[in-house]
Formats: sequence, C-alpha cells, structure tokens
Amino acid sequence: MMNTVPEGYMADAKGRLTPITRIKPIDIERDSLVQEIVGRAKLQSDALASFKKAIFDDIDAFVELSAERYGAKLGGNKGNVQLTSYDGKYKVLVAIQDTLTFDEGLQAAKALVDECIHEWGQGADSRIMSLISDAFQVDKAGSINAGRILSLRRLNIEDAKWRDAMDALNDAVRVQYSKRHLRVYERVGETERYEPVVLDLAGV
Repeated sequence: MMNTVPEGYMADAKGRLTPITRIKPIDIERDSLVQEIVGRAKLQSDALASFKKAIFDDIDAFVELSAERYGAKLGGNKGNVQLTSYDGKYKVLVAIQDTLTFDEGLQAAKALVDECIHEWGQGADSRIMSLISDAFQVDKAGSINAGRILSLRRLNIEDAKWRDAMDALNDAVRVQYSKRHLRVYERVGETERYEPVVLDLAGV
C-alpha cells in the first residue's frame, strides 16, 4: 500500500515528512512543475501505446484480408510487412526483431573453436584469429554478443572441425523473444528518398 502524505506536509526522497511551511517556495514550484510534466508525459505514453496497438491490429487485419484472396489461412506471429500508398508517397513497415540466446550447446561450439585455434597455431591469419577470439568475449554485464558469435558463420574456413563447430553453433541458437517495430516513412518530393515520420520524443 502507498503511504498517504498528511495534508500540509511533503515527503522527501527518503519518505521523511516536512511541513510545507518549512519548504522553500522554489522547491515547491519545482515539485509542482515536475509532477505536471510527468502527468502529461504519462498521458502521451498511454496514447502512444494505444496508437501502436491499434495500428498493429489494423495491419494484421489487412494482411489477413489480403491472404484470403488466395484462400490462405495465416497463423502464429506475423512476419515483416511493407505497405505502400498507391502514389508511392508513404510507406508503413512492420519489422520483427528477434532477441537471440544460446543453450548449453554454445559451450560445445566454443570448445571446438578453441581446438581449431590450437591446431592452426601461428600459421593462421591473425585478423581471423582476432575475430574468433573477440566473438566469445562478454560485456560488463556478463552477456555475450549474439551478433558477433553468429558472424563466425560467415567466415570461409575449410576445416572439418570448424564446420562441426558451426553446426553446433547453429543448433545452440534460440529465439528468446521477438519484438515488432513500426516505422512510417514519407517520400521526399519526387525523389526516391524516404524520411521517417518521427514517433519518438528524442527525434522530434
């Protein structure tokens, strides 16, 4: 339960009560301004959340309607979608971004990679060795960078053990969760360039 501040008092950051008569007027004005801004910001945040849900619902309904032309029945999460106005002036994009993680198979992949590095020794390309070593480094939070690790699959290395390591890596990948992103674009004049319609506060 939230503590109720008695009338005539204000609570500080530690919950201590102070009579309003003992608080500087500028501190009261600052608090009032912050409370007002936060209240308005929350209203805007709620409105933006409702807007986003309504847009996704409309797009999903349109995709279902389009699929019905071919008797197709869509199921599960919707994929990436691009909708363009008839005159090409506007584009609406829905992009799916997967957050990846790895199961215990990653340790097997790393062990095989380490064996490859040991076997190749000093004769290996130093740039490739550096990429491989950096891929399994963890950040300050102790997390690994999935993009760096998966980039190893693009290396053209003809080695049976390396291929086994990449197979283990592929098997270890798991999609932790997927997030849908909405982007709206407007064409600049008669050019082929599109500018985003800004929906985030920082970019306005």
